[in-house]
Amino acid sequence: MGLVLRQGLPRLKSFNRLQVIIQHLSMSGTADSSPDVLLEKKGCAGVITMNRPKALNALTLSMIRQIYPQLKKWEQDPDTFLIIIKGAGDKAFCAGGDIRAIFESRKSGDSVAQDFFREEYVLNNAIGTCKKPYVALIGGITMGGGVGMSVHGHFRIATEKTLFAMPETAIGLFPDVGGGYFLPRLSGKLGFYLALTGFRLKGRDVQKAGIATHFIEAEKVAALEKDLTELKSPSKENVGEILDLYHKKCKLDQEKEFILAEHMDKINSLFSANSMEEIIQKLKKDGSPFALKQLETISKMSPTSLKMTFRQLREGTSLSLQEILVMEYRLSQACVRGHDFYEGVRAVLIDKDQSPKWKPAALEEVTDEFLDSCFQSLGTSDLKLP
Repeated sequence: MGLVLRQGLPRLKSFNRLQVIIQHLSMSGTADSSPDVLLEKKGCAGVITMNRPKALNALTLSMIRQIYPQLKKWEQDPDTFLIIIKGAGDKAFCAGGDIRAIFESRKSGDSVAQDFFREEYVLNNAIGTCKKPYVALIGGITMGGGVGMSVHGHFRIATEKTLFAMPETAIGLFPDVGGGYFLPRLSGKLGFYLALTGFRLKGRDVQKAGIATHFIEAEKVAALEKDLTELKSPSKENVGEILDLYHKKCKLDQEKEFILAEHMDKINSLFSANSMEEIIQKLKKDGSPFALKQLETISKMSPTSLKMTFRQLREGTSLSLQEILVMEYRLSQACVRGHDFYEGVRAVLIDKDQSPKWKPAALEEVTDEFLDSCFQSLGTSDLKLP
């Protein structure tokens, strides 16, 4: 689902540094009359442009309903050899999903909370199973729903402007859109760390973390796209060769050490645990400045979201993407039935007091029985993937 950044964020402290400020986004988009998605055939490629730059290309249900059928059509088209997806403007690839619409659906009683998550996850699966090379140009902000639009494809191209995060635990959600698949498959316990703390990765670090497959200068993206679309009947290997060439030529931040390199031993140790409570105990016992900083961050998050996310990632290590999306749809519906998601959005978006009152307020009060109910089958309402 994901969150949406406000443009021009100041440097924020403690919780606010991780808690992404959500913009007011309506399902109908902004007043701008231009289409919210551009679907074009350029040379050998089908090109998808998420075209809501003022809203940081946040994903709406309308956009999903335009992208999915075109993606499937291009996948079957013998004259389309690859698919490229990008975001309009230079600030964002896609900063997340339309949180406001889900929040407001509680009052209206409509089916948006079911439809959005269902159709978004079906699209995520289509990206993950796409037979044609799928190239996501993830320059700028790439969070939540934007991660789902990119990370399951064959190639993800980051630039120095890329900002990646999965900060859903800050508003009573969990890192969905297949987060249960890709996060636990990152090196060591990096994925658990990113999911539970909402830590933000920037630029080449997104590639060094294993989220992006390639890294190039932002000023080279247009040339790369041109080279890709001008290929003649390319295979996945041909596309990969072009991307490798650009990546190898890029010297920007090449010698810079991964931002979390000095902490990875601690991350692997502290986030290796059998429960969320055990992680907290380890952080307290460690007592280092790094551990205490993570403890402070995690203490601000929804206890329900933390325990849900921990179990999601643990179970996700042995499940397929399809099994995980079915599981995450169940969790999404548990969140929209519950308290913390609406309270998180209220605190960040509606009242903007940045002081959510979580229920339950402590990890120990989130019972195994409650968690079991969140993961249970929805019967005929379960997500069905084509």
